[in-house]
Amino acid sequence: MTHDHDLVLRPTEAQRAAALAPPPGRTGADLVVETLCSLGANTVFGLPGQRALALFDAVGRSDLRFVGLRTENNAGFAADAYGRMTGEAVPLLVSAGPGALMALPALAEAAAASAPVVAISAQVPVAGLGGGRRGHLNELRDQSASFREVVKSVHSARTPSQIPSVIAEAWESALTAPPGPVYVEIPEDVLQTETVIPQVTGVDATPHELAPRPELTAVAAHWLENAARPVIIAGGGVIRSDAAGKLRLLAERVNAPVVTTYGGKGAFPWTHPLSLQSWLEDRHTTDFLEDADVLLVVGSGLGELSSNHHTFFPTGRVVQIEADLGKLESNHAALGIHADARLALQALLETVSEREDPTAPERVRLLLADIAARPAAQDPAPEDRLLTSIRAALPPRSPSFWDMTALSYRAWSAFDPKHPNTMHSAQGAGGPGYAFPAALGAAVAEPGTPVLAVSGDGGAMYSIAELATAVQHALDVTWLIVDDGGHLARPDFVALAASFGVPATTTTPESLRADLTQALKTPGPSLVALLTPPHL
Repeated sequence: MTHDHDLVLRPTEAQRAAALAPPPGRTGADLVVETLCSLGANTVFGLPGQRALALFDAVGRSDLRFVGLRTENNAGFAADAYGRMTGEAVPLLVSAGPGALMALPALAEAAAASAPVVAISAQVPVAGLGGGRRGHLNELRDQSASFREVVKSVHSARTPSQIPSVIAEAWESALTAPPGPVYVEIPEDVLQTETVIPQVTGVDATPHELAPRPELTAVAAHWLENAARPVIIAGGGVIRSDAAGKLRLLAERVNAPVVTTYGGKGAFPWTHPLSLQSWLEDRHTTDFLEDADVLLVVGSGLGELSSNHHTFFPTGRVVQIEADLGKLESNHAALGIHADARLALQALLETVSEREDPTAPERVRLLLADIAARPAAQDPAPEDRLLTSIRAALPPRSPSFWDMTALSYRAWSAFDPKHPNTMHSAQGAGGPGYAFPAALGAAVAEPGTPVLAVSGDGGAMYSIAELATAVQHALDVTWLIVDDGGHLARPDFVALAASFGVPATTTTPESLRADLTQALKTPGPSLVALLTPPHL
């Protein structure tokens, strides 16, 4: 018989020796860094502040790569993108008070996009916690309360011995489906305190798998294989769980047309005969979806943008696969399957029979033709010509990051990302200033791959300071700023970039493709300012 105590892992001789003779002068901050390294972290983002100096000193003594940005919010956007690109949890280090609060908008976007950011914040000394109003610099009555309704989970360590377990718990939470940002706070004196706790070498934070219940996937498979007009809506959950290949196999097996949400762009090949692309805000698509007798929704909560602003009302059966329990059937009644998209699609592939339907590709072709034939008064030809030039200039596997600007709104529907996980925007939370710092994070995650950021002239002003970051770290990011000559006072973006030593050029719609191609081939950061008519 095996007893629980028989399963305890025994330390190795190397671990035993390290425990008996830990290096001198280590602090609580070193425990943070050792735990992060033990969990597999190799890069951290952030911005130093007074309460967190011990933490950044410990990072400097380690092998971690520190990428410092010029504001905490931009550091959060960069960490968000790193997490999206790698699927790994990524630490974001900030100080107390305003330093922590400045990261809130970025963490809200990470929450909406399910990016696994582990935000670690310093705090005032332990004696100043609990609303005691001792007058510490950066003191708040309850700092963690500001994060509780934004992030996935909140964690705190009040002694050095708590640090490894607290960070491991947060790490596991960030990666468990649905992934998302988490918040950890540690008081300044706990970070500064010397410790004799042995070096952290064996931390386990394996995320829990969220598998579907088999009786639910059996019903879903039966509905799909016997449907007359099945359709699939693929959301961001397909991208995050790396399930695009399984989605394609399922769509082809049951001959179901597939439309991707804006967060799910790239989850299904754009030019596939069954691809409805991403025209979710077009009424033709809404009507097509409403006509489906079985609608399979994978990795989407059918929120505002994915439901044509809540004007979509399905008439047939709905199956919804969603890892976020709060989103399950939150907008429409469905056969709700609480599961990771990859595991649920695999279960369906193991169950569903092939369904023949030679009419499906023709119905898709007719729908896309109807969308292309929109009235002349709504002709988006100028935006589409710009997007065609951008697509031609951007290497197929290069990621692009889009800010909240008119060209981006058109790109949500009209841009072909070519591959999964290569097009990202801030449409989850809708905050401006996302594109450029996020692109910097992606460039850190994928060195050697050119990255594109697209901003309007207003949104670009949120991120100008990060030109210094791009230069300091020699990040291969091209920043396309669409300057429509509107009512905002703005700088000469080309001259401003040149003052940072960043190669920059002014372009026009006619020369955009050539100028952007050249910029993307230029090593390190570059800027292209596109002068357009208003509202583009």
